[in-house]
Amino acid sequence: MAVFVSVFLVITTTLLVARIVYVISQSSKPNRNTSQKHLSTLVVLGSGGHTAEMINLLSVMQKDWYAPRYYIAAATDNMSLQKARVFEDILDDKGADGTQFMQIYRSREVGQSYITSVGTTLLALGHALWLMVKIRPHVILCNGPGTCIPICAIAFIFKCMETSGFGDQMVIYILCGEYCKSQKTIIEWLASLQTTHG
Repeated sequence: MAVFVSVFLVITTTLLVARIVYVISQSSKPNRNTSQKHLSTLVVLGSGGHTAEMINLLSVMQKDWYAPRYYIAAATDNMSLQKARVFEDILDDKGADGTQFMQIYRSREVGQSYITSVGTTLLALGHALWLMVKIRPHVILCNGPGTCIPICAIAFIFKCMETSGFGDQMVIYILCGEYCKSQKTIIEWLASLQTTHG
C-alpha cells in the first residue's frame, strides 16, 4: 500500500510540475484569440503612488476594449477607490456598464508580525479566490502593491487549471512602477503588448 501511495504522489507531482512549466512557457507566446471585443479587466490599486501610476496607465489605454473594469483596493486603503471613481466619472463613457469598485483583505499590514500574517494571508487568499471566481477577468493590471499578491497567486492557479474552464483566456499583466511613470513608456509598453498578444 505504501508503494502505491508513493507512486501516486510521484506521478501527481510530476504532472503538476509539468503543467506549471507548460503554462509558464506558453505565457510568453502570442494570444491567437482576438475575436473578443471587450476584455473584462481587474485593476489592482495600492497606496503610496501605485494608484496614481495605474490611473496614468489607464488614461492612455483604449477603455472600450478593457470593459467592464473592476477596481480593487485594500480594505484599509481609503483613498484609492475614491481616485478610481473620480477617474471613471471623467471618462467619456460615463457610467460604463459593469464598472465596480471592491475592497480586499490585505495579506499583511505594514508593521504586522510575520507570525500573525500567516492567518491574514490565508484569509486574503480565500477572499481573492472568491473575487476571482465572481469576476473571472481576462486581464489583470497591477503595478506592485502587496494587495495584488493573493490575486496574482489565484490567477496563476486558474491559469494552470485553464483546461477546466476556470482560467479560460485569462491574461495576466504585472506592471512594475517604472512602466507607469511616464506616458512615453506606457505607450511603448502598450505597443509591445499589442504586437505580442494582438
